Amino acid sequence: METKYKIIIFLLPLFGLLACDDDILDKLPETSLAETNTFSTNNSVRAYAWQFYERFQAHNQTFEISGSSHPSANVFGLNAEADADLIQNGVLTNGSAYIWNRMVIPGESEASWNTPYRYIRSANLLLKNVPDSDLDDVDKDHWISVGLFFKSFEYFNLLQMYGGVPWLETAITEQDTLILNGGRSTRDEVAANILRDLTWAEEHIKSSVVSEKREVDASVVNALISRFGLFEGTWRKYHGLSDANTYLEASVTASEKLLADADFSLHPNFDELHNNESLKGVSGIILFKEYDNLENFSNMSTTFRASNSTWDITRKGVDKFLCTDGQTRWNSPLFQGDTDAFAEFRNRDRRLYYMTPAPYRVDRLTNTTWQSTGNAADEEYFSVYESISDEDHKTLPDLNWFGNVVPAVPNFTQLGVTPYNRTFSGYRVWRHYNQSNTGASSRDGADAPIFRMGEIMVNHAEAMFELGRFDQSVADVTINELRARGGVAAMTVATIDAAFDPTRDPSVDPVLFEIRRERAVELMAEGFRREDLRRWKNMDYATEVKLGRWITAASVSNEVPIQGDAASGYVQLVPGTPPAFPEHYYLFPLPADQIVLTSMEQNPSW
Repeated sequence: METKYKIIIFLLPLFGLLACDDDILDKLPETSLAETNTFSTNNSVRAYAWQFYERFQAHNQTFEISGSSHPSANVFGLNAEADADLIQNGVLTNGSAYIWNRMVIPGESEASWNTPYRYIRSANLLLKNVPDSDLDDVDKDHWISVGLFFKSFEYFNLLQMYGGVPWLETAITEQDTLILNGGRSTRDEVAANILRDLTWAEEHIKSSVVSEKREVDASVVNALISRFGLFEGTWRKYHGLSDANTYLEASVTASEKLLADADFSLHPNFDELHNNESLKGVSGIILFKEYDNLENFSNMSTTFRASNSTWDITRKGVDKFLCTDGQTRWNSPLFQGDTDAFAEFRNRDRRLYYMTPAPYRVDRLTNTTWQSTGNAADEEYFSVYESISDEDHKTLPDLNWFGNVVPAVPNFTQLGVTPYNRTFSGYRVWRHYNQSNTGASSRDGADAPIFRMGEIMVNHAEAMFELGRFDQSVADVTINELRARGGVAAMTVATIDAAFDPTRDPSVDPVLFEIRRERAVELMAEGFRREDLRRWKNMDYATEVKLGRWITAASVSNEVPIQGDAASGYVQLVPGTPPAFPEHYYLFPLPADQIVLTSMEQNPSW
């Protein structure tokens, strides 16, 4: 493995951080004795490596960058999704700063810059010490592979945000000489090094470990290659860079290995992938993060059953879901219009019911009890949820974390009917809602998938199309597997033409547009959409006016804003139209202090 020694001044703040943080020093041993002890046995190396798993966002709300003004600051990935086109944060009444061109260069390095480098240093310490340990060669190769995987994971995050960044091949200690003018590696160098390291890891890591899909093995490395290769390949294609096919081919090869593995067939219940008390042994799960409601709990489900849930699916997002005949809402005879809240949910992809609650009405007797209104039409979707879910997951009526009843959906926050489980524009995000822990606040124990086959399938379909190899056989093992689980008719590639979706972006091939639709539906509210628009160079989608449900002003006491201030129409929370998306926004600005401390140049036009 080629070695490049590049030690730069930007790590000075990091060293200060390490010097004053005993916990970090414990995790990142500095003395030779400590390093020898830490990397002496399989168990000790495994214990050291557990720190890296905290970097998977999963159901962790803050992802170590809470409170940051940077758009990478995330809440379950949804703030980043609100920077795109299919999700909206209802409390941002002046819109996303990213979409509305209000970004500023951070003056000081934020965790989105510092934290990856802290973990890269941890990975480099592992890579430095394991080769000289007393482990046998097979175990050495395995742990080196684990270190390369997590180092690549961190650099992939940095690459997505900033492009080229400083590449650190070796471990750095406080005793090393700091060299000014270290600069940043090019995007080509960083991307090539990531692919190099992941390829080595995939070839040398153990094919499986006794971890019930809670540790990195060969399948997990392939899942990251699938994700990274697609991102980098399409970024290069649509941003006019060279060598796109190298990365697309890597993505295809990795995805094919997973598709050929019988252990990774799809789990039949889409909802349970994110709302399952245990993902151990669940088909289609490649890696997951374990939670329980005793010690290692989250507040994921509670957030979506409380007053602090502020995310809605946009009109465009809901329109992405096909009808059960496999046709769009624009051309399916099964679609009954969107001016009736009940009608627009009929005959739709089952994933829509899991993503946002279907409409209903009940009479609430007390906070936690209810009775029927006497009108059977008000409970049209009760039986639907009985057939596709259960009392631990999604049932109607909608209940907050304590079990209090929401008497009707949509429950517009502007009307103040209940202050919880509310919507701002009509389609509340329901993806992570489950009732398995009713009565306990912020002690949610549902496990979280990190890599799963739904993503691999849409990765593979898209990469194959970009390489000119997508056909019916590929559709059948990817898109059509996902549609079958959603109760939707299969894609017939030969029938997809320019008329299939009259709202299609005319610059996108009709078949590719449908592949991207499937990706949008399968991965909605998981944190992918903004990065997808960025790599496709389609952030202009996010500058379209975000609309919500069709309503009449009278039905909501004139409290909910309607597009054009009309008497009826689509909800529009943010007035006006966003400005054109600036070219330089596709890469985020480097922190200003790094420009001062090093010879790095700022990203163009910032």
